[in-house]
Amino acid sequence: MLFRKRKDSNVDFGSLNDILFTGKKIVRIFYVMTIIALILLGTYLIKEWHALKILGEFIAVISPIFIGLIIAWLLDPFVKFLQGKKVPRILACIFAYLLFIAILSLIIVLLIPALGSQVKDFIGNIPGLVSEFKGFLNGVVIDLNNAFDYDFTSLINQLYHSIETFGVSLSTRIPEMAINFITALFNGGVSFFLGLMIGFYMLFDFDKLSRNFLNFLPKRFRGGATELVVRLNESLRSYVQGVLLVMTLVFITQAIGLTLSGLQAPLVFAFFCALTDIIPYFGPYIGAIPIVIVGFMMDPVVGICCVISIVVVQLLENNFYQPLIMGHTMKLHPVTIMIGLLIFQHFFGIIGMIVATPVIAALKIILTFINEKIDVYGKVIGEEEKELEVSKT
Repeated sequence: MLFRKRKDSNVDFGSLNDILFTGKKIVRIFYVMTIIALILLGTYLIKEWHALKILGEFIAVISPIFIGLIIAWLLDPFVKFLQGKKVPRILACIFAYLLFIAILSLIIVLLIPALGSQVKDFIGNIPGLVSEFKGFLNGVVIDLNNAFDYDFTSLINQLYHSIETFGVSLSTRIPEMAINFITALFNGGVSFFLGLMIGFYMLFDFDKLSRNFLNFLPKRFRGGATELVVRLNESLRSYVQGVLLVMTLVFITQAIGLTLSGLQAPLVFAFFCALTDIIPYFGPYIGAIPIVIVGFMMDPVVGICCVISIVVVQLLENNFYQPLIMGHTMKLHPVTIMIGLLIFQHFFGIIGMIVATPVIAALKIILTFINEKIDVYGKVIGEEEKELEVSKT
């Protein structure tokens, strides 16, 4: 309610309107805090009820269906593009799948053997790297002893003991890790192969799948649900495609930089950098830490060159890859993303950091859609501020 000034009244309606304006600001802040509190409550309940674990086990059981759905979801825009060029959907699906399998096979043939060879060589060189690192530390200890007139030997001996303990535990665990990796790779390969076949059939009738899903809803909700699904599809698909392309470019440029730096197993570390790059803001630092450590263990010059390579790739990503490819796909403020990463990391660990950004973006789209349809925000706030400003004049 707004107060308008009357000539026959001594009441200070301007002050009352100022109070009303301040109250609306407070209600707006309370509205935002309520949404944040509901999100926090939801994540807490999910953790306490172990819903994520149950969901993970369920997804593991139906993983071939899930993989097939993701593949069909990603390839559907390309199939529709071919359909727009007067290509029948069956032929478009076959061509899209053949192209997808060809690219995937090329990546496997070129990348997997090189990664396996570099991992094997790197593991074999671990003792030598430890010895070189010890020699480097010895030199640092001598310089520190001379500079500060204090014996740092005991501290360094403790560090040596920790390094040796880690090396022994790593050596004893390598066979077990290799067996677990091979088992997981085999199981994952079987699931992925089944997912490929399921996705192929899903791709033929992907539009029908969406319509059949919406048919479960009452008729009066189908139009709105269709609009919401379209918005979610456009945003999330653009995000996933953009992330995959950025990861590929980061891998290529980082592999070139680390190879020129002289780092051992450059493809392995570049691949690790590309994987951690999924996590916004924190990911590049997580990927850079082992590179810098191994680089300085080999040689200070190699370490400095690795740091330069990391900085150059980050400059390319921040100034070219992200703006050109990702743009404003998620339409989220950086502070929102940072808070989301911290919350999801606290509740769900590294997996939470990976899924935080798309989940927050999806929640924002859903909340915006709901507000557009039932105008929750408008009902809470009341009349528009513009009318309030008019009343002050």
